[in-house]
Amino acid sequence: MATRHQARAAVVTLLYAHDVGNPEVKKFAEDLLEEKKIRHKQRAFALGLYEGVLAHQKEIDETIEAHLKDWEFGRLDHVDRSILRLGTYELLFSDLDRAVVIDEAVELAKELGSDQSPKFVNGVLDAIEKSRQKGQKGSGEAAGDTGEKAEKEAPEGEGT
Repeated sequence: MATRHQARAAVVTLLYAHDVGNPEVKKFAEDLLEEKKIRHKQRAFALGLYEGVLAHQKEIDETIEAHLKDWEFGRLDHVDRSILRLGTYELLFSDLDRAVVIDEAVELAKELGSDQSPKFVNGVLDAIEKSRQKGQKGSGEAAGDTGEKAEKEAPEGEGT
């Protein structure tokens, strides 16, 4: 039986496919979940996350963009963007434990992203959660003494 972590990984796969230009991936979502042996409650969980992200994508993207520092949303790696969308959706629209949501996103970033992805994902989602706690969702200013936004280093050889 699949775990919620495996369900989230499948959702990131679906979001990635959608992000790289395959909006018809929803038609294949059931097949992908079956292939990964994600069934019953975990399938419903995964489909709920996937459909929720798509339904709220504009607000999610605006929230992520507001919490990026020295980085353009459009330049984000597709995997990082997919993980951030999922994590942001869970922070803004679910009742799941916030620490679990961020930890799961960081674990997905370790598995699927670049070497910088876990730290970056953690920083962005933490900033979003701090803003959410202060009632400043999407304001672009994280709670705390520094008010800093998450920053991602450009991969070597890539200019900004």
